[in-house]
Formats: sequence, C-alpha cells, structure tokens
Amino acid sequence: MNEKEHLVLGLIRENPYLSQQEMAEKVGLSRPALANIISSLTKKGEVLGRAYILPEKKAIVAIGGANVDRKFHIEGTVQLETSNPANVTASVGGVARNIAENLGRLGNEVKLLTMIGADHDGEKIKQHSEEFISFEMTEVLTDKSTGSYSAVLTHDGELVIAMADMEIYKELVPSTLAKYESRIVDARCIVVDLNAPRETVEYIMNLARTRKVPLAVIPVSSPKMSHMPEDLHGLTYFISNRDEIETYLQCSLQTEKDYEKAVSELLKKGVDHVVITLGGNGVITGHNGNIERLDALPIERIVDVTGAGDAFVSAFLHAILHKEPFRDAVSFGLYNASRTLQCKATVREDLSVNELSIWREL
Repeated sequence: MNEKEHLVLGLIRENPYLSQQEMAEKVGLSRPALANIISSLTKKGEVLGRAYILPEKKAIVAIGGANVDRKFHIEGTVQLETSNPANVTASVGGVARNIAENLGRLGNEVKLLTMIGADHDGEKIKQHSEEFISFEMTEVLTDKSTGSYSAVLTHDGELVIAMADMEIYKELVPSTLAKYESRIVDARCIVVDLNAPRETVEYIMNLARTRKVPLAVIPVSSPKMSHMPEDLHGLTYFISNRDEIETYLQCSLQTEKDYEKAVSELLKKGVDHVVITLGGNGVITGHNGNIERLDALPIERIVDVTGAGDAFVSAFLHAILHKEPFRDAVSFGLYNASRTLQCKATVREDLSVNELSIWREL
C-alpha cells in the first residue's frame, strides 16, 4: 500500500462510521480521490464491504468514453496528400470523461462508468481526473488498449480531420453495467455518450424511464448515431449538433423551418427536452412545446474547438440540476462553451463552483 492508502485505512480503523466526505476532509483529498483510494483498498482485500460509508448526496453517473486526445496543430495552410509541419499536444479526453470533469470542477459529485486499458494512457486518465471524478465504477481491461482520439487542427483551431480508436467500448455492455445498477438508478442524473453500444443505451433508457432518473444522451459523432434507439421515451435531454441530427433523422437542415421540424420530430419520438447546437450560430431548443433559437456569445478568437460541446452540455446540466430555468441553463452552457473555445485545454482549468454566479454578473 502507498502512504495515502495507509492513512485512509487508519481512519477507517479509528472510526468505521465516517462518511467518505468526512474522511476526504481529514486527509486533505477531494471526495472522488478518496473514493478511488477506498476502491483500491477494497480490491486489495484491506477493506471488506461498504458498511463504513454513511449515506451521501447523490452522484451524477457519466457513462461512455475516457480517452487520450492527441492534437496536431498545423502551422501553415493545410495541404493534403503531403507532410504538414505541426505542433503536437496530448491530453485526456473522451466525451463522458470531459463532461464528468467539467461537472466535477463545478462542485458536483461525479462517478465515471467507462472502460480503460491496463496501460500508460489509462493511468494518465486516472491521475489527471481523480481530483474531480470517482473511478470506483471504472473497469480496467488487461487485453484492450485505452481509447484514443487524434485530431488535426488548422492554425486557428478549426478541425480538419479526426481519428478515433474506440474498440474498447464494445465491452461496455449491459451485463457490465448491471454490476453497478443500484448506483445507476440512485443517480442524481445519468449522462451517456454514444461510445456505448446501442443495446447499452437502450438498457440505460429503460432504467431511467422505469426509475424516473433524469437522463441525458450525448452523441459523439455522426457515425455513432447508429447507436441511438428509435424510441426515445425515457430520454430527458438530447443534446446534439446539426450533422448528428441530419444523420439520425435522415434529413437536411438548411432553414429555420427545417430545424423546427427536426425538433418537433424528436419530441414526438419521446424526448422531453431537445437542444441542437449550431456552433457560432447558437442553439435551437425544444422545451415544453416551445421551439426557440438562442445566439452564441461573441468570441474574438477561437483557440481550440475541442471540448466546447462537452463544456456546453456540462454547464447546461449543472444549471438544470441546480434548479435554474431551462433558458438560463442553455445560456450558461453557451457561456462555458465560449470560454472553452478561447483556451487550449479540453476542459478549462479556471472553471469553478462559483462560475454560475460569475456568469450571472456578466
């Protein structure tokens, strides 16, 4: 055992009825980091069962991708079929993980249900994220590589092409999730990205519908829309971009009327609330029978587009879970997206629990 594990085990021996939050405060760790240490102690057989844990506030459960992102920033004009001078950066990513970190930085309790490999990239993800995310529901596979995403970007941050190795998420099947079902149905909110197979998305939607748990589904890309079920009853929030909606509904969205028709069709399929993100053109929303467009915030210079969509989703859900009106929650999402577009990080490091009040003062 390492020093932190010995320290936590000592606290448990002294008082097995301490909550994880109380233990975290005593040892100067975040609650997710403490949960990861306890999970490690349990796997090592140093802690048996969970009797020492008292009831705590409900967590948000994020299900889906946790990857290592590699970004190639081309220095000059993009030239196809030849070598382009570029700067390369590597960071942790994955839609579900990005959303989880955003929500964790905003002060929410978040558990990540994902698959990682027993490799350097898997360790990199955990080390970077454990201050804000609990990995107690994360599966480590010895025969698979951690997911990876490689993006080629222009000098001004626009995406040229991206490549994703997400083979490991084929193992994210209902039988795996069933091990954590009691924690999933007790969640404050469930967030699923479409790295999860279709059968898994259907399984989660059925749980959410029968147990009345708020559920948000977030597409990853147009090709992954094949993982989206046809019947959307049980889905509380569907947040998607234009390309993904066009793929899912097999339509072309050009005019305002096209967007309104698409939102109406999604609502008829069973979604409670729809948000179509349009980049610099803002969003189209469908909520309580009303369809509305909200403008994006003005941005002087885009540094990097990666993570902006996940930033929108996270801030929107945070505001919703803190009882903000729907329209205000969308506006907070647009604010977080705009701030993320203006920084190099996939999840901006200056995001904090005070952000909602800061946004209100603008």
